[in-house]
Amino acid sequence: MTTGLSGFFAGLAVSAALVPVIKWIALRTGVVAHPRNDRWHRTTVPLLGGVSIALATLAGTLLMGQAAEVSVPLAAAMAVFVAGLVDDLLALKPATKLIIQIALSAAVVYSGYQLYWVESRLLDSLLTMVWLVGLTNAFNLLDNMDGLCAGTALIVAVMLIAGLLLGEARAVATPEILFLSVVAGAVTGFLIYNFPPASIFMGDSGSLMLGFILATLTLNNDGVRGSRADLLSAISGPVFVLLLPIFDTTLVTVLRLLAGRSPAVGGRDHSSHRLVGLGLSERSAVFVLWSLAAIGGGVGLLLRSASGGSLLAGGMFLAAICLLAYRLARVRVYDEASPVTAAVTPPAVTPLTVTFMYKRRVLDVGLDFILIGAAYYVANRLRFGQEAYLANAENFYTSLPIVLATQLMAFFAVGVYRGTWDHFQRKDRVTFVKGVALGAAGGQLLILALYRYYSYSISVFLIYAVLLAMLMILSRSVMRLLEDRS
Repeated sequence: MTTGLSGFFAGLAVSAALVPVIKWIALRTGVVAHPRNDRWHRTTVPLLGGVSIALATLAGTLLMGQAAEVSVPLAAAMAVFVAGLVDDLLALKPATKLIIQIALSAAVVYSGYQLYWVESRLLDSLLTMVWLVGLTNAFNLLDNMDGLCAGTALIVAVMLIAGLLLGEARAVATPEILFLSVVAGAVTGFLIYNFPPASIFMGDSGSLMLGFILATLTLNNDGVRGSRADLLSAISGPVFVLLLPIFDTTLVTVLRLLAGRSPAVGGRDHSSHRLVGLGLSERSAVFVLWSLAAIGGGVGLLLRSASGGSLLAGGMFLAAICLLAYRLARVRVYDEASPVTAAVTPPAVTPLTVTFMYKRRVLDVGLDFILIGAAYYVANRLRFGQEAYLANAENFYTSLPIVLATQLMAFFAVGVYRGTWDHFQRKDRVTFVKGVALGAAGGQLLILALYRYYSYSISVFLIYAVLLAMLMILSRSVMRLLEDRS
């Protein structure tokens, strides 16, 4: 592990040296986080701390000579970092960020990184993309109190390193271990300044990148799918290691929906804020959540064996988490008299419908993601018979991520996600048709260029385009009908 420690200290040194410089630049350029009613901090704090984490990760990986071996997670992480940095500077729309994350997740799946939890390659590819996008945003949501996201990322990185070492059954510094060591060092260097009370925030550039890196490094790229016998350990291991961001995101999403609020609207209602509401100090709340992350990671390592004792420990920890969720849910965090909460509180009669109408852009992207996959699958089944489809299944599974990413990018390019659909008109149908045509043509050309599937029938994409255009127009028509009745 000598090389792993070298990677850690390389990342630590670069990050710790960069943070003061980045802080000075952020203050001089006005890239700061001002106090707001829906945010926790009370003073103006410079952003862009994620720049130091990203540059330290990149520099440390290059210094250790491991960039080629971890090129996929490194390149994807840098791309997510750039998207987050643009968001910190220009405030991207949620739908735009979601499209970028889906496209990068598709690229990771295309490169051979998957969960390999289930035998169905289609289902496993979709689960992998949901896993990547979900955890990326979970870490973004977890960045709600000084040191919480950075400390959790450090704990998760250490737990993943331990899991890899246990898998090797010896102290072997694999490229993934070295990469995680550099990431851990980069986060530690930043945490020195982000420890409560923080003098700098990482911003979306840091939280999105860390979430995507850690989610990607829980995947496999060896092409070996788990059997039913080890499915429990395959799933529970990474889930427990990453349980804190999953727990916080789930808790916030469910409680906001139950309260008639949009999950996409920020607020001071996370698990950390609720712990403070129970009487803990901010620092104590962060330490409690760090402890939960460490315990969850330890349980995740135990569950790799799927023994009776480890399963009992996992069950007991889950029960404790559920009790904590119940207690935190009872903490009052929504002040109905507050202008901030009043602005996002819809009528009690139809809370989910109104939230759907006004805060649905992310839902639109998610719905289109499902429609694209469904249309492409049905097109393949209609074009090929049962035997021919099975013979062609490898082409379908391999090309699906390309189709998903290309089509969403095409929708974005033609303006499908601009404005609202309150008045769905003929020109909007034309926009959909243009987007479908552009995405289908782009997907076909990319598949031909990347895979040389010259025998792959163009009629698949013609059927796909017709089906998707019909599904898109039908879905938006139903949305308008629901709005007219609300």
